[in-house]
Amino acid sequence: MLKRIVQLFIVLTGGTIGYLYLPDLFRLMGMDWPGLIQSSLGAVIGALILYLLMFWFVDYIVDFLRWVEDTLVRAPAADLLFGSLGLIVGLIIAYLVNIPVQQFEIPVVDQVVPIIITFFLGYFGFQVGFKRKDEFLGMVTRKDKKSDDADQATETSSVDESLIPKQKILDTSVIIDGRIADICETHFLEGTIVIPQFVLEELQHIADSSDGLKRNRGRRGLDILNRLQKDLPVNVEIYEGDFEDIQEVDSKLVKLAKVMNGIVVTNDFNLNKVCEFQNVQVLNINDLANAVKPVVLPGEEMKIQVIKDGKEQNQGVAYLDDGTMIVVEEGKNYIGKTIDVIVTSVLQTSAGRMIFAKPKSLEKAL
Repeated sequence: MLKRIVQLFIVLTGGTIGYLYLPDLFRLMGMDWPGLIQSSLGAVIGALILYLLMFWFVDYIVDFLRWVEDTLVRAPAADLLFGSLGLIVGLIIAYLVNIPVQQFEIPVVDQVVPIIITFFLGYFGFQVGFKRKDEFLGMVTRKDKKSDDADQATETSSVDESLIPKQKILDTSVIIDGRIADICETHFLEGTIVIPQFVLEELQHIADSSDGLKRNRGRRGLDILNRLQKDLPVNVEIYEGDFEDIQEVDSKLVKLAKVMNGIVVTNDFNLNKVCEFQNVQVLNINDLANAVKPVVLPGEEMKIQVIKDGKEQNQGVAYLDDGTMIVVEEGKNYIGKTIDVIVTSVLQTSAGRMIFAKPKSLEKAL
């Protein structure tokens, strides 16, 4: 259907050109025919010539129009809205600028310059509206929030803004990790959970990977999202916007957190540091896990199973149920056995916690 419409448009364009200009050519060639015949013949010849010239390019034109259509259909509504508003503002400014330019009445200048000004100002207006849409949305959201808070304050007692839960923005790593679903299920995480569209795209790209391990990680992340949205008592929203001028997903997350005044939820150590450096609030799942681990003090006794040997000579290694590593001095001879140990020291780092102990039997021997 689209191809027929393009062909019809080409025929009408060629007929119009032939109708307007070919009669003058006929008169120059000495063909003194009645005006109606010249115009009709010019329209037919013009339509036929342009149709034959453009016959081989019709498919390319149709493919280009379909690509434009698909791009516009897939583009988020916010992109189209703010891009169109920016274009309208740019064209209005171009119209106002062109009024004094056209009054000069200089040949070529008063005809060509307005076209150039209109094109560039329209282009710049579209780009500004399209690329700055997130900031405009943030301004509108903050204004709406302030107005809602003001209305609520007049009806009820004033509420401190700090008590209102901020939106939690999830990154790819914390979704794949999966513990975020358990945390939400226990109601320890308040506020709306925001899943950016660019994070969904990264998850889908991982799930479609040819590498089996990455593919399983991506599919696990998608399953966690479905669980968050369908099975858990949390409000999950999809952020449709994107930051076209930023390539890295982590950088987009930081930018989005600034625009929405939200909190980034992650277990990525590097993203954690970047957020802290840029004064963006961040919640690290690993920090939470370390904080809720049972407290172990030097001198306490515990029963463990030595799994393997350690890095140093005669060391053995065991693990608690939460994954905490226990380094057992002189524990190499107890590999595969369950023994009682006494804690000698605890080392707490940003990467986790490590416990040092020694067999209780050696303590008694001493």
